[in-house]
Amino acid sequence: LVGKDFLPRGTGIVTRCPLILQLVNTQSREASEGPEEWGCFLHEPDKKYTDFSEINTEIQRRTDEIIGTNKGITHESIRLEIFSPHVLNLTLVDTPGITKVPVGDQPDDIENLIYQLILTFISNPNAIILAVSAANTDLATSESLKIARIVDPEGNRTLAVVTKLDLMDAGTDAMEMLTGRVIPVKLGIIGVVNRSQLDIQNKKSIKDALQSEALFFQRRYPGLSSRNGTSHLSRNLNKLLMHHIRSCLPDLKTRISIMISQYQQMLNTLGQPVTDKSQILLQVITKFASTYCAVVEGTSPDIQISELCGGARICYIFHEIYGRTLKSVGPLDGLSTTDILTALRNATGPRPSLFVPEIAFELLVKRQIQRLEDPSLRCVELVYEEMQRIIQYCGQQLQELHRFTKLHDRIVDVVTQLLRRRLTPTNTMVEQLVAIELAYINTNHPDFVRSTTVLSDLVQNESRGERLRQQHAMSTSSSISAVESKSSPPTEKKAPKEVALLPTVAAQQEAAAGGGFFGMFGGRSREQPLSSATPVLAQVVPSPRAEQPDANELRSQFAATGPRLSTSVDSTSLESLPKDGLSPRQRLECNLMEKLIKSYFTLVRKTIQDSVPKAVMHFLVNHVRDCLQSELVGTLYKAEHFDDLLSESEQLAQRRQEAAKMLEALQRASHIISEVRDTHFA
Repeated sequence: LVGKDFLPRGTGIVTRCPLILQLVNTQSREASEGPEEWGCFLHEPDKKYTDFSEINTEIQRRTDEIIGTNKGITHESIRLEIFSPHVLNLTLVDTPGITKVPVGDQPDDIENLIYQLILTFISNPNAIILAVSAANTDLATSESLKIARIVDPEGNRTLAVVTKLDLMDAGTDAMEMLTGRVIPVKLGIIGVVNRSQLDIQNKKSIKDALQSEALFFQRRYPGLSSRNGTSHLSRNLNKLLMHHIRSCLPDLKTRISIMISQYQQMLNTLGQPVTDKSQILLQVITKFASTYCAVVEGTSPDIQISELCGGARICYIFHEIYGRTLKSVGPLDGLSTTDILTALRNATGPRPSLFVPEIAFELLVKRQIQRLEDPSLRCVELVYEEMQRIIQYCGQQLQELHRFTKLHDRIVDVVTQLLRRRLTPTNTMVEQLVAIELAYINTNHPDFVRSTTVLSDLVQNESRGERLRQQHAMSTSSSISAVESKSSPPTEKKAPKEVALLPTVAAQQEAAAGGGFFGMFGGRSREQPLSSATPVLAQVVPSPRAEQPDANELRSQFAATGPRLSTSVDSTSLESLPKDGLSPRQRLECNLMEKLIKSYFTLVRKTIQDSVPKAVMHFLVNHVRDCLQSELVGTLYKAEHFDDLLSESEQLAQRRQEAAKMLEALQRASHIISEVRDTHFA
């Protein structure tokens, strides 16, 4: 087909790796000084071989370099281009011959390996299969035709080639084989006569061999001489290739268009070589800052649908995560009844209290308000982490940052440092918001519940409960007295026990009005007599005319009116509540304090929940958004940093060069396909 002797030949297996041979016709090219025919290898693209014996030597050397010298087989191919005005535009693949028995370094499954190697090339639907068989063997046992039918059962792209016609036994011929009577092949069967080993040793030229082949067919097969021979095989292959290309044009056109689009996109990603570094750097900085701000504001064109990001996630942090966390902080969490009673008693000092001390309320409510600081600082931390995630997101969106890795790293460092600098004042501001609430407990706030209202409700509830308890006790006592009077006559009359009653609602309101904000429980004006101000104490003391109860009765009365004194006193808290529960006064004090703490804590929690997001937006988010571009320009836009920031790796430059060459080849192929289509379908 080439007209030159350059392929290795010999006994045994000679072709041990695929040889991809591309024939290029040079008649249409402009005449220029230099050799008429030459070849070049893909692994040595800059070297031209004008001596075809050197091509033979290089093929053998390259084969030994790839697979060794001991008959091994490999899938790695050798690519060779032959430029000549005497060849047709064809691409041929010479594969190793099928071996049944392994020799040398060949593995035990050498037959299967060669099968798989051949199938990788002939499985391509755009390839034409040349099934080469010897004429002195039965064509029905041809391994090449068997493999061809595996991938081409219809025979639409299989052409049979019969060799060694000159070596058939005397008295036999290949007439039935060449005419397709033995095994029909859709594309036909072509016979060829190659040089023998003796001809090669005698250095018989290809031109003389072609003449001898033509004489052989004219003498032995005169009726088939025009349809056989190497020259006819070459023309027929070119014709089949053109028809096959024409049938595959639509698919080829589509595939080439897709590949052109892919490589064009790759070139756009890799970018053009940098000429004006200052302009490129400023464009990248501006684009990054604009993308960052767009993600924060929610105006980015590349909106994600799989998860929240940017400003939407910050909003979710404020109103969902932070809001739910604050609501989960209860006004009385971690505050027990014992803690409230201890605070009330510690606030009165050594003197018994006539009213609930205000300092106890401030102490307890400040303790609860302080618990709002940790969730608020955690909210700042979550927003800071989201701002960091936006940096990585923008870095992935901008193709220029994939190209200039050092610039990407420096931009990440600058923005991260800016966020860190703003984190401290933001945390300080949030801490100050909580400290402001702790600095002044505004009990005169219009939304804060009044103590008189709370007290009135509590006293009414307590009075109703006390009356019910008294009625129950009197009914029980009457029943017991009736039973005792029937069983034994009375011997001695004792003075009835006085019942300690709480003041009426009107008296409590009057006392509260005369005792200030927290005046209650016997609080009185200076003009009020002591006897009217302390009705509970007056009724608890027994009448002097009544007989004195015995010791057991005194102990029971003392147990009913207050807690016992223990032999040891804990220095930090009350040891325990009375065995029969809280006294009416203690219960009223605790209920009042709890309601006041709930009211004020809820008020402060609403204020903190509204103020913290505003502080975070002002001190962190908005500040970074407004100062980002100026910070990047001021830090990075310096002439001495241009070369370092915009430096590219050698691999990137090589990829750009290869992509440009591939794009050019694809565009040329698309142009050729268009010409072929216009030529054949016009």
